[in-house]
This record gives sequence, structure tokens and C-alpha cells, in this order.
Amino acid sequence: MKNFSGKVLFLDRSDINTDEIIPAKYLTEITKEALKPYLLEDLVLEGFNHKHDLQDKAVIVTRANFGCGSSREHAPWALEVNGINVVIAESFARIFRQNMFNCGMMAIELPKEKIDYLFANYAGKETFISVDVENDTIVVTSGEQREEIKYTISEFDKTLVKEGGWVGYADKHY
Repeated sequence: MKNFSGKVLFLDRSDINTDEIIPAKYLTEITKEALKPYLLEDLVLEGFNHKHDLQDKAVIVTRANFGCGSSREHAPWALEVNGINVVIAESFARIFRQNMFNCGMMAIELPKEKIDYLFANYAGKETFISVDVENDTIVVTSGEQREEIKYTISEFDKTLVKEGGWVGYADKHY
């Protein structure tokens, strides 16, 4: 199972699409590693610098409809190769969300009110999130603040995550 904890990158925008996650001009690359330097290169967000802001980050917290656009597996791959195995959002594009689970990564949906709360209380601060996959709990820590937030995913998606993705699941079960 992958690591599901680390420093948080807050991206305060809805509708971040797969072309912004990994620009289409890099889809000819033949390894995941080749995608690494281009993650979020085309994301336009005031004050965001992909080369600086991604350093040491392992979790993204964002708004609604993350991963919309083209249905490409390269978007989760680009996150994964950069050590980002968790995205927490109000909602995800359906295919992107399933591609995350198929790669053994976490796509956690929380209600808008919880996402608003996370932004209001933690954005702009050094924040650390750890996901307890077994207990469906997110632990958020920043300075002296610490709290737990419950989430739900399907049992099958949880199994995919535990097995390291679809390939690991198939190797074990077929």
C-alpha cells in the first residue's frame, strides 16, 4: 500500500482539468518518471508556482470537479510520480476518480462545508494530513491543531487502494 500522508497543497479552485494536471503535450512520454517535472505546469491560480509549491507535498485539498476533461490515466500518474497519493475534494470527474483508485491512490470526497472548513482553518499554514484507510479517517494536523474527519469510499475502491491498484488486485485475485 502506498503512503497516504504528508504536507498539504491547497488548490483553491474548482474544475481543475486533466490538461492542467499534466499538459497534453507530454502524453507522448513513455515513463511515469518523464511526467514528473510537468505536474500542474499549466495550472493558472493566483500565487501558485508549480516548481516551488509542489516541493515536499503529498496531499492535495481542492474544490469541486477535480480531474475533469480528458479521461487519461496520465493525470493520476503525474501525481503519483510526484509523491502525491491523496486528493481530497468536494467532487471528482468520474473517470479521474476511478483512475485514482485503479492506481492504488486515494480520491476522497468531502461535503462542500468540510472543504470550506479545511480552507478557512488550514490554508496558508503548514498542514499535514494522514489518511487511515482501515478506519476511513483523515487526521489533519497544523501546529497545535489536530482533528479527525470521517470519509466514505466503497469497499471495492478501498480494496483497490489496499492492493496497490487494479494490477495488484488482479495479481492477487485472478
